[in-house]
Amino acid sequence: MQTNVMRLWLSTPILHKTFYPVSVRVSNNSWARPVGRAGETKGNVAVEVEQELKPLWDDGYGTQTARDYIEAAKMMINNSDAGPPRWFCPVESGPPIKDSPLLLYLPGIDGLGMGMVLHHKAMGKVFQLRCMHVPADDRTPYDGLVKFVENAVKAEHAAFPNKPIYLVGESFGGCLALSVAAANPTIDLVLILVNPATSFNRSQLQPLLPFLDLLPQELLPYILGTTSGDAIKMAKVINAPKLSNSPAKQMEKLIHELSALVTGVSTLAGIIPKPTLAWKLKLLKSGATSSNSRLHAVRSEVLILASGKDSMLPSKQEAERLRDLLRNSRVRFFRDNGHLLLLEDGINLLTIVKSSYIYRRSKRRDVIRDSLPPSKSEFHEAFDQQLGLLRAGISPVLMSTLADGEIVRGLRGVPDEGPVLLVGYHMLLGLEIAAIVEEFLREKNVLVHGLAHPWVFGNDMEEILHETSGFDFFKIFGAIPVSATNICRLLSSKSFGLLYPGGVREALHRKGEAYKLFWPEEPEFVRVAAKYGAKIVPFGVVGEDDIVELFLDYNDLKRIPHLNEVMRRENEGIPKIRGRSEMKGGVSEQVFYVPGFYPKLPGRLYFLFGKAMETQGREELLNDKMKIKEFYMEVKSQVEGNIAYLIKKREEDPFRHLFDRFLYRAVSAPVHDIPSFDP
Repeated sequence: MQTNVMRLWLSTPILHKTFYPVSVRVSNNSWARPVGRAGETKGNVAVEVEQELKPLWDDGYGTQTARDYIEAAKMMINNSDAGPPRWFCPVESGPPIKDSPLLLYLPGIDGLGMGMVLHHKAMGKVFQLRCMHVPADDRTPYDGLVKFVENAVKAEHAAFPNKPIYLVGESFGGCLALSVAAANPTIDLVLILVNPATSFNRSQLQPLLPFLDLLPQELLPYILGTTSGDAIKMAKVINAPKLSNSPAKQMEKLIHELSALVTGVSTLAGIIPKPTLAWKLKLLKSGATSSNSRLHAVRSEVLILASGKDSMLPSKQEAERLRDLLRNSRVRFFRDNGHLLLLEDGINLLTIVKSSYIYRRSKRRDVIRDSLPPSKSEFHEAFDQQLGLLRAGISPVLMSTLADGEIVRGLRGVPDEGPVLLVGYHMLLGLEIAAIVEEFLREKNVLVHGLAHPWVFGNDMEEILHETSGFDFFKIFGAIPVSATNICRLLSSKSFGLLYPGGVREALHRKGEAYKLFWPEEPEFVRVAAKYGAKIVPFGVVGEDDIVELFLDYNDLKRIPHLNEVMRRENEGIPKIRGRSEMKGGVSEQVFYVPGFYPKLPGRLYFLFGKAMETQGREELLNDKMKIKEFYMEVKSQVEGNIAYLIKKREEDPFRHLFDRFLYRAVSAPVHDIPSFDP
């Protein structure tokens, strides 16, 4: 097929020199095949495709800013043609990892296709990223734009029928995505709608639209400026790790970015001709009407991202309406963000995709292969920003046991390569989980997959998580639903797993039960560990009694008739872990409830990872019930011994108390280097 090719290069010297190959022009009914899939070549050179991402990979967040969008947009508009629409691949986006699915970005009413500029590098690592560009002077009607996207979707589906296709529709692009999904119910589409314009008939701009022809061109920048989002949040997208830690330097950079951004938005709005704006608004109205009329036909999985301070659309209310109308939808709500959500600080689209558990590379999600490791920016955001104060307060001490039995500070005694199963005590409310995940990433660059209760991943939890939540942490940092099948997948992939045999019963224990194990009598994990030759590392952790005081537990709550009924009703809908309800002993009481507790002036958390226990080559652990039971009891005994050791030795820690640690930090060391007792 013959195609006319036009390449437009834009130089945007903002923080550094960047070039955007904005478009590869193709006719309306053709689809530019993505380059860079496994097994393809560019010319005579084989395309190198990374198999999988490594933990703490560079997602590039902050290397592009909203100023890049403004500069690219001005250049695009000034060098625009009359169409037709086309697809382009951002240079900084690839190549992606092996078997990555296709993602089509459908822009807002600007049509430029640069609205995801902050996310090109991250999304381009795990998706075949293509952005839709509609030139400013193009007059393709709404149905024609739907057909243009639909042709690309059908071509991709024909080539890769077992892969999902992702449509990220922002504002007007959300209408396009819904229309394409409604027309193609048999194609595996995943929709991510960002402040979709299906609510345009209720837009705050509606009162002004009848008078648009009467308004002078000079007023348009001020009108359009109201829809540009939160300028301060957009200006704050700065590559923080490369900046000086000086607050004065950061403030100087912020003011510089903000000034340039505000000027850029006004300039951009000022160069859009009034007839073009009138056409865009007509297109927006047509798109909202058409997509709303077909919502009943949408069968795709849908994630809706809604801003609480959208000055153009009632996005929060619209997200709730769409959630009720679309059968397979969920919502993430961002209370303090504006209309241009994807250009604002604190929004990492890939992190949202991961925490929503919607990333997959085939028809069904592989909980291990499709669990993408955390990036550097996600690690920094979680452990230095959100949990930084907590970490400074509890100053965790991690120790491990070498092969000769010597106990050392750090994780040297834990194997460097999997499969490894960390098996231990589940502290009240899971206070220990973040410290384990952080230290394994920081010291060994290893992602530990926590085996979490299925409730964390269920639909009931989605109802709770309209806003981002601490529960997102588990999914971002590799947690998977606990089940025999998933443990097999985990160990067969030579990964690291974190298993709590005591489960919810231990994490929500009663008063007076701190450091007591509630393990099942049946040796659940031994046989599967032996099947895959996994090393089992028993660990103990203490310190909850120095951090919180439990004053209201399950036994207290169930004595209150109303609360007892509420707990019973809430637990009826929670999925059960297979086989747990039939087990003997306290472990069968896997009851969720919210305990009453108050914080204490924090002490420290202490961890001891025991000597790795080999299962490789031990055939008796596959069939001999007596040997399996003995091994299981040995693991349990090791955990109990580690706990007892830590309870005794922490009395020797000169920095157990918060004041002593803060005083030491003030004169001597960072938070990661505070001494403790000698093992």
